[in-house]
Amino acid sequence: MIFKLNIFYDTGRSGSWLLACGHNRIRSLLCLWIVLATFSALAQDESPYLFVLGVAQDAGYPQAGCYAEHCLRGWENPDLRRHATSVALVIPRAEEVYLFEATPSLPEQLYRLRNEANFPLSGVFLTHAHIGHYVGLMFFGNEVMSANGMPVHVMPRMQEFLQTNGPWDQLLTMNNISLRTMQDQHDVEIPQTTIRPFLVPHRDEYSETVGFRIKGPNRTALFIPDINKWEDWETNIAELIPEIDYAILDATFFADGELGNRDMSQILHPFVSESMLLFDTLSDEDKNKIWFIHFNHTNPLLDENSKESQFVRDQGYNISAEGLRFPL
Repeated sequence: MIFKLNIFYDTGRSGSWLLACGHNRIRSLLCLWIVLATFSALAQDESPYLFVLGVAQDAGYPQAGCYAEHCLRGWENPDLRRHATSVALVIPRAEEVYLFEATPSLPEQLYRLRNEANFPLSGVFLTHAHIGHYVGLMFFGNEVMSANGMPVHVMPRMQEFLQTNGPWDQLLTMNNISLRTMQDQHDVEIPQTTIRPFLVPHRDEYSETVGFRIKGPNRTALFIPDINKWEDWETNIAELIPEIDYAILDATFFADGELGNRDMSQILHPFVSESMLLFDTLSDEDKNKIWFIHFNHTNPLLDENSKESQFVRDQGYNISAEGLRFPL
């Protein structure tokens, strides 16, 4: 008795094992148990997962025009550089991948995603119209990828913005992208996964801003890369944490004073220091669900060895890093 097991690895590679069981009844039963256990593990391995492609604020790290000491470290050491915030949803069983955000770092991020899971890109979900979150759409144009109707999921104001402003409208007239309209709190169903956009307060000059609730077969993630202060949102974020498994949250700035003499009260992001105070009453288990992301070039959490990074980890929270996987 011979079984052939097709195995999918989390790097996107596949292979086969041959298992010769022989004809002895006990040995065959044992062998069958191994086969079933292996297929059970295989099913787990084929579950969807989120893959982190970028963790920096819109401009990446180091930031253009910044030659302060903290940026020079990044210019001089390519290993320290970080891309604008983006995560990919990888669905091995369906051989589909989706991007959350189209960043200025899209070429590098698509290459890394190809090495992670070599499936054709199935679509893009956008949160809002700030440069680090949508301008990567330009790479789908005729001058670069010349994509054919790439599905781009957007909210109504974002849709109108892309339809009525160049050069984005050219992507539509040349059918490089195809807009799919989302609605607040309405689910988008894709293989093995449900995506629910929800409105959050932010500087909405050109579009509304959303976060996403990404629900897989076994786990659920929140992705909120940009938001004003938590108290500006009608939803209590602390009450959401026990309901989900991962909370990937805006951590643009670590604390007040980070931008020197600039008045940071005019830049409405929750400081990491404020978020940790808000989440202080959560259980250790729930604190461990929180993953900070979207770091400005001044944020000391970009340095995993900084005292601030160590403090965040000591308090039970997590710091997102490129290459992390979140099983769903």
